[in-house]
Amino acid sequence: MLQSPKIILGIDPGTVIMGYGIISVKGREIKLVRMDVLKLGRKDMFERLRIIHESINSLIREHGPHEMAIEAPFFGKNVQSMLKLGRAQGVAIAAAMQCGLPVTEYSPKKVKQSITGNGNANKEKVWMMLQQLIPLGDTLKYYDASDALAVALCHHFGNGIRTGPSLGKKKPKTAWADFMRDNPQRVSR
Repeated sequence: MLQSPKIILGIDPGTVIMGYGIISVKGREIKLVRMDVLKLGRKDMFERLRIIHESINSLIREHGPHEMAIEAPFFGKNVQSMLKLGRAQGVAIAAAMQCGLPVTEYSPKKVKQSITGNGNANKEKVWMMLQQLIPLGDTLKYYDASDALAVALCHHFGNGIRTGPSLGKKKPKTAWADFMRDNPQRVSR
């Protein structure tokens, strides 16, 4: 019996630029399906939220992901920016859940740790590691897109906080030995 690939939609929420990355996973093979950004520009905040909702719904209809992973807002000093980012994230989550997708949230530090082994890695290092893990081109227009791809890949590797049917429950952590066995390309000897 042939196993169909698992499709994961990763989102890097934003109110001006929102990144998204979609991967297909079949066994140990990971393929890029699509990676891009949604440019929201300087429109009214409520118009941007409507566009985010419609765009997430459109991506789900077009690519049929099985799950969505989203980056959690980081805690900054500007409260207004945090509120706007939280709204964008909430609308993206609501759109996915409306379509019946389970959603898992990852902190920026967790995503970087999962991809590079360093939770404090910069965006360039994350991009370089993504190129090692998945066949990608050499050019990148927006780090928001590569960040979203990193979120999707982090989800594939596991250990996020899931919403939906198992609201707020953590996935069980796997042993380090299991991780090394399942991801030999990420382990340096």
